[in-house]
Amino acid sequence: MKHKAFRAGLAAPAILFLSLAFMQLGAAQRPQQKPHPTGPWMNTSLSPDERADLVMKEMTPDEKVALLHGVGMPTDDPVTPENAPSNRGVGYTVGVPRLGIPGIDMSDAAYGVRSSGVNGRYSTALPANVAAASSWDPEAAYEYGALIGRELRAQGFNMSLGGGVNLTRDPRNGRTFEYLGEDPVLAGTLVARLIQGTQSANVIGDIKHYALNDQESGRNAVNIHISKRAARESDLLAFEIGVEKGQPGAVMCSYNRVNGDFACENQWLLTDVLKKAWKFPGFVLSDWGGTHSDVKASAAGLDNEQPGRFFYEKRFKDALDAGKIPQSELDDHVHRILRTMFAQGLVDHPRQRSVIDPFAGFETARKIEESGIVLLKNEKAALPLSAAKLKTIAVIGSHSDVGMISGGGSAQVDPIGGNAIKAAGQGATHWMEEIWFPTSPLKAIQARAPHATVKYDAGTDPAAASAAAKGADVAIVFAYRWASEGMDLKDLSLPHNQDAIISAVASANPHTVVVLETGNPVTMPWVDKASAILEAWFAGSDGADAVGNVLFGTVNPSGKLVNTFPKSEGDLPHPTITMPPKESTGFDGAATPEKWAAGLPPFEVTYDEGVKVGYKWYDAEDKKPLFPFGFGLSYTTYRYSGLQVTPGEKTKVTFTITNTGSREGAEIAEVYAGLPAAAQEPPKRLVGFTRVKLNPGEKKTVSVEIEPKYLSIFDEQKDDWSLLPGDYTIMVGGSSDNLPLKGNVNLK
Repeated sequence: MKHKAFRAGLAAPAILFLSLAFMQLGAAQRPQQKPHPTGPWMNTSLSPDERADLVMKEMTPDEKVALLHGVGMPTDDPVTPENAPSNRGVGYTVGVPRLGIPGIDMSDAAYGVRSSGVNGRYSTALPANVAAASSWDPEAAYEYGALIGRELRAQGFNMSLGGGVNLTRDPRNGRTFEYLGEDPVLAGTLVARLIQGTQSANVIGDIKHYALNDQESGRNAVNIHISKRAARESDLLAFEIGVEKGQPGAVMCSYNRVNGDFACENQWLLTDVLKKAWKFPGFVLSDWGGTHSDVKASAAGLDNEQPGRFFYEKRFKDALDAGKIPQSELDDHVHRILRTMFAQGLVDHPRQRSVIDPFAGFETARKIEESGIVLLKNEKAALPLSAAKLKTIAVIGSHSDVGMISGGGSAQVDPIGGNAIKAAGQGATHWMEEIWFPTSPLKAIQARAPHATVKYDAGTDPAAASAAAKGADVAIVFAYRWASEGMDLKDLSLPHNQDAIISAVASANPHTVVVLETGNPVTMPWVDKASAILEAWFAGSDGADAVGNVLFGTVNPSGKLVNTFPKSEGDLPHPTITMPPKESTGFDGAATPEKWAAGLPPFEVTYDEGVKVGYKWYDAEDKKPLFPFGFGLSYTTYRYSGLQVTPGEKTKVTFTITNTGSREGAEIAEVYAGLPAAAQEPPKRLVGFTRVKLNPGEKKTVSVEIEPKYLSIFDEQKDDWSLLPGDYTIMVGGSSDNLPLKGNVNLK
């Protein structure tokens, strides 16, 4: 979503004081509460559908239409009678107070509650979604969502706009950090648990951006061409798993066109697939400004326009009166919205603002970051570091003396006190600006090596960085690549001459450790020079402590890549991103509904790689990446043995993992399948995984059950999934290119 800049708030001590003061003032000025509305729809023993039908009978036509749209962006708009009850978030749909139906108060919440600084109620910045996904841990995904849900509710919101699950078709996508990787089974499984966690707080969960919104360049104009089979087996499979297992209250449709129609007025996407094939009972809302019509969008299945009402207020009413929109469509939209509100507890558990402890979520954020950090290289056991043996440490680059970078755009969370790299009092957060959280790797390293001399160099000049590193027992280089909504990366290299800095440091000191703070894969021309490489991602509010714990071995790294790291852009399915022509650039909220309805002129992008997304592309094209999907090292080692494959309603894969090293660890075991030749699929696909904790020398026998759909192809003629008879190869191991166990099973 594209929103205006937001403001920073106050420092942490002032937050609590002002929050308490405002609560006391509010209590003194609060009018006497009116009696809570009663009616048969308030009977909690009834189903959400029954309750929605009952309350609809009491609603006026205007009240129904009012549920179909937002009333602007309270973050930026003046206070009006309509938005006054809102929490000043990014979207608000008025409720029906006389019937006990609250307004829907929405906040961006990809990796934390956005724009919290403006109201003095800061929130936790979790590690970026791609970092959490790198733990391959569904329970961590649930805790991730649950923390966001609790903080949304505490701030006064009752709907999350998180849940991004677009696949990484192009690793240069500026929102890669908001998503959960390149594989649909992994991403769909994780987003389902994230949604369940969010909705456990009586907050509506969202899944987005539906669908094929896989590049930011020209996102309001691009027309994506893809076959139905390829879409259903890749991007849409991630959504399908997320919708069916996570049961989100809402689905957000995306900006782009798909095979000719805007996603938010695309009948195949919204009705044929989402509402009919997947039997989704919730409501569809547009991305901000993603609505382009009334009659067409309504018929296609769009239920709610955000953030305003270009099409779903007066124009909708006029079309309804003229018979262009049938009453049944209006009632279906309203029913879906009300049903979601009852199902997620918005009516029975009204939101109540509370005083926020902005530090309460730091431990959760740190633990998730620790489990998502990926050890990419560890030559001669360079890590973990031994504080007792270190006398001098050089810490270099990436503002690591004061903070760690975060991802931008509508996912941006306000750091407590503002941007860490700005002078005091000038730390406001702004749209499309690099923001550092005040979590200092330098201080974390000093705390873990108190007897060592720790030197810092800014890492802006190769010669100075080389001089700082020379002679140190270890040189730790922090390097970053910022990414944000609204832009794609031009390439996958590190900006600001950081590749040259790393090369210079590694040449000066053979004990060079590189810590990457990125949301996307990066190329590494210095990969052979560094002794160790950690991918820390955008690490969140307590990222420095998490990185420090991994560097010094308090935590054994267990994260594994959810995106393939290519050697170069030339190895990608599309070596260059198709950029929009000049007439197709900009945000198509020009001025009038007429211009908005027309939209920006389309430009064409064809996903001719089809189902070959990520590692499936590299397998099919026989290209060796820099680091493969599913890869990640540990401070211990594991052995796989004893594969058994048992066919049944769900194919059961059983095997044993042994920790053959001297440290406790967690291994992510990955299960892949090769389909019969008649399927004409890439060589293998991920069909299951499990995260196993093991003490030194311990062995565990584990089982993974494979959903039949994960072994199937999508048959366009049947318009359904089809499990082909034949021999399937089951492969198990620690990464997509290291699968020591193989077995065959014949499925009929």
